[in-house]
Amino acid sequence: DYLFTQPHATLKGEDYYYTPEEGYFRLFEFIKGTHTADVCRTALQAYEAAKQFGKFTAVFSGLRTDMLRYTIPDFHNLSFRYRQFEDALQHGNTERINTSFEEINFISSNKNILLEFESIKKDHGFKTRVTHHDTKINNVLLDEDSKGVAVIDLDTVMPGYFISDAGDMMRTYLSPANEEEKDFSKIFIRPNFFKAIAEGYLSEMKNELSETEKRHFVYSGKFMTYMQALRFLTDHLNNDIYYGAKYDGHNLVRAGNQIALLRCILQSEDQLNSTVESLL
Repeated sequence: DYLFTQPHATLKGEDYYYTPEEGYFRLFEFIKGTHTADVCRTALQAYEAAKQFGKFTAVFSGLRTDMLRYTIPDFHNLSFRYRQFEDALQHGNTERINTSFEEINFISSNKNILLEFESIKKDHGFKTRVTHHDTKINNVLLDEDSKGVAVIDLDTVMPGYFISDAGDMMRTYLSPANEEEKDFSKIFIRPNFFKAIAEGYLSEMKNELSETEKRHFVYSGKFMTYMQALRFLTDHLNNDIYYGAKYDGHNLVRAGNQIALLRCILQSEDQLNSTVESLL
């Protein structure tokens, strides 16, 4: 009873359609009366998206995760990402390292987020689940009333922890400013959006999550935001070899943006935990 979008073959029976000018394309069935939103503008959208991502994981709760392939190995492995950061500190652009002291210091001084992840990997209270790993708002189909219909863009579906999906929603829905914003004063948390995320996700996953996992709901936002700041900063130190840059210092700005968001989450942590507790 779940609307699972899957690609169609071309008229020639091929999985992909290729043009030399534009590359590869896949064809999916058009779901009439649905659309995607590039920006999460309302708490209702946040709730509906979170509900859909929660439902997606809950629907597959009986599936053995070892049946899934890791399409991007170590994608949300914070331990791996931190090692990349340490390597960049040793072998990266010396000038950039020297001028990124504040950001480097913040990442290093909040290493407890990494240590908590290391504990999670050893904790039997955490279950490996079918997770989407890219839960931004435009990966959910919405109907004309902004009600969620289905999750799309399934290339990153892999075994993982729920903190990847819940955390990425917090990272991308909580603030009205996205990760490209240069004016960090525009970055703040909308409490009603957090409640919408928690309420929507837990409406489907409340009975699936262990007590240990529930206690880490807010941690998921810290986890994903810290990791994204880490990745942007690492790429800056490595001369923008992964994300690229549209202007000088682009990835340093992105790292600073995510650090600003993480500071907001850390400052509001008690309030956010209280919100989660009220929903359990």
